[in-house]
Amino acid sequence: MALLKYMSLITTCSVFAALISIVWQAFLSLKQLNKVTQILTSLLAIESQLKRPWEPKPKVALGYGACSDLVISGTAFLNYSSAIVPDVLGPEFTVDEINDEAELLQTFGYYFQNGAAAESMPNPYLFRKLIQIAKKQHRDGIQWFIGGNAPLMGIRFDKEGWNVLLGARMSHKLRRLVPNHIKIAGEQVEEDDIHLILEYKAGETWGPFTAPRANRYILHNDQNNPHLNSLEHLQKVVKDYQPDLFVISGVQMMDSYKFEVGIREERLLKVNKQINELSPRTQIHFEMASYVEIELLLQLRKYILPYVDSLGMNEQELENLVQVMEHGKTSFASDSNPRVGATLDHMRKVFGILAKDYYQNASSVIKTKRRMVTRIHLHTLAFQAMLTVKDSAWKNTQIGAAKASLVAHRYVCQTQMINPESASLIMDDSFSTSLDAEKAQRIQLDPQNAVPCWTETLRVETSTKPRDVEIEICVAPVLVCRVAKKTAGAGDNISAAGLSQQL
Repeated sequence: MALLKYMSLITTCSVFAALISIVWQAFLSLKQLNKVTQILTSLLAIESQLKRPWEPKPKVALGYGACSDLVISGTAFLNYSSAIVPDVLGPEFTVDEINDEAELLQTFGYYFQNGAAAESMPNPYLFRKLIQIAKKQHRDGIQWFIGGNAPLMGIRFDKEGWNVLLGARMSHKLRRLVPNHIKIAGEQVEEDDIHLILEYKAGETWGPFTAPRANRYILHNDQNNPHLNSLEHLQKVVKDYQPDLFVISGVQMMDSYKFEVGIREERLLKVNKQINELSPRTQIHFEMASYVEIELLLQLRKYILPYVDSLGMNEQELENLVQVMEHGKTSFASDSNPRVGATLDHMRKVFGILAKDYYQNASSVIKTKRRMVTRIHLHTLAFQAMLTVKDSAWKNTQIGAAKASLVAHRYVCQTQMINPESASLIMDDSFSTSLDAEKAQRIQLDPQNAVPCWTETLRVETSTKPRDVEIEICVAPVLVCRVAKKTAGAGDNISAAGLSQQL
């Protein structure tokens, strides 16, 4: 009898404990939902501060190129094979050109396990084979979209009320996907370059690997875009167009492409000439991308970076840029959810190196048309970070960061109306502004004022005398889309959305 009472007491306690656990989890979920709702309300309020439409409309010109994106599930398209893909994948499996199925599977596995965005170039035979397989065996699971950094950014600028001039060669079929009032500088072609976009969601598994975040792996074998063939077409009209903003993008298509000796450098010199001929009042933005070839990165360091006002990139591209600038090497994959302080330190480092170059060459700036980067926009899964130089051409840094954050959710979830229940918050409740304990301050994330901003004075050391530059930094949390519907093109939309608010 006593044993039965004892067992009954244990059962009662277990049920009571389970109920407490359920109630507690419900309380935490409700608390998190309330926090997300407050942050969303704050972001929307900040976004609404900039009144539109503008009169006259600001003008943007963008180059270079366009393509057709064939989007498919990466885990459904590529069959995992334990005989080909080892359980542990290091960076040795990333290659400049993918020549066979084994290299394709191993490289996909490497980036998949890191949740890192990447682009690779299979050889022409393998690429054609993959496209045919996608069209025939997976025709019910594929989607076609307009692709290319410049078109996607241009369409976003158009949505934000800008006049748009796009430098791109495309087929009549692809042209129909571009809003009619976007001006196109570029001839019509019979066939568009195709990009095979292998998307995956957070938590998806592929063999022994689990994706830490939603992302995409892009395969391409372009013939038009690596040569920046729309450059001359854009050159003919951009002077009369007189844009407020000029965007350089799509240059990553040159990565690992087999040019004849000197041809790639010649094309980059023409880009350099084109932007140097723009009016000084035209701001120039360079949109980074996934690069693996060190020679191209060094050429960009020489011909592009010293001549632009703004840079846009994700956390992997930022890490890569720092590695190139400091050590002359590339970094294939980085932390998919970096700490805010570490990220801001990298942004300061890039800014400091480029500012030092500018001041070191101050005597020849007018002659060479060098510019100093005055804006860096870093977009990650968890947050947006913007660095702008005070009293520069860039305005509304807080609004730009909030806008970029909201567009990140809207684009990936493919919805204009944000439902707090469809969003999650990855960013911590507080963050350090630097990993340097002597310089860092701790910032508490206030859900009712969701985009903290502050000013700093950065010391730029030069061979003549140090320069003090006052900057503003804003950090906006991202309401991460719980069920990603589209990741390809997210960075382009996020970057263009931020830029659209700042001139």
